[in-house]
Amino acid sequence: MLRWINAGHRRRAAVISQQIVNGFMLGGVYVMIAVAFTLAIGVLNFLNFSIPGIFMIAGMVSWAALRGGQHWPIAFGIALAASAAVGVAVYLLTYRPSSDSDPEVPLVSSLGFLVLLENLIILWLGSDQQSFPALIVDFNWRFGSIIIGGAQLLSLVLSLAFVIALSLSLRFTNLGRQVRAIAENRRTATILGVNVGSVVSRLFVLSALFTGIGGILFAISYLQVSSSMGESIGFKGISAMIIGGMGNIWGAVAGGLLIGLVEILSTQFLGADFVNISVYGLLLALLIAKPEGLFGPVAAREKL
Repeated sequence: MLRWINAGHRRRAAVISQQIVNGFMLGGVYVMIAVAFTLAIGVLNFLNFSIPGIFMIAGMVSWAALRGGQHWPIAFGIALAASAAVGVAVYLLTYRPSSDSDPEVPLVSSLGFLVLLENLIILWLGSDQQSFPALIVDFNWRFGSIIIGGAQLLSLVLSLAFVIALSLSLRFTNLGRQVRAIAENRRTATILGVNVGSVVSRLFVLSALFTGIGGILFAISYLQVSSSMGESIGFKGISAMIIGGMGNIWGAVAGGLLIGLVEILSTQFLGADFVNISVYGLLLALLIAKPEGLFGPVAAREKL
């Protein structure tokens, strides 16, 4: 009897360990989206709702290019170029004309971009979910009872590597110093000689490239793309940004990994129907207990 109980405990421990690994792998995708949102909200105070659409564009365009016979570096290059082009379009048509307006104005117009992108892809490639070709075949590591998919691990490692590169760039490069100056005070940055328009346009491109890389990594890891693939991941990316602390890049990383973990564990132990309840319940509970997020600054309060 004791041997049977011990064996049952080992099996449960193995299942939990495997799901924790899977959660971190999924969280790597959410990290990229959360960081892209963080760049927009932290510097521009602009919640860019076109980001889920750019995520979808990268996945679908790379799939279409591969289906058309392009080699994967060219296919991914085309997808990233399309992502950057959409980022520039959002800046020129959404943010720049209304940058002096209330923040809600570019937010609503960026949401219109999301709907436009989804419908253009439906007209071009259809609304059905498509199978993405496996570029990394039968590439798994086994550590005891834990199996780590090579594509998922590559996605997580690349996500963290890109975030580290971004963090170092913001801290040590001239562009990064200009971005931080604009985030601190746009008017002061202008007085100090920062070309705000040029920096902001490059920030939109950078955010779009981050999002596009996330879409490609998702397609490689989970071998599926669709015209609606950005919607659910976009909302969870926003949740990850809020959970980590708005404007904090490493908070966005922590939030993305945490949401991936919660999603996988709730699927395993509660069922797929409880995934959204668990994720957004966590978001609500955190907003009640710690409104500034895990790593956000403590909100200032007026003294009476």
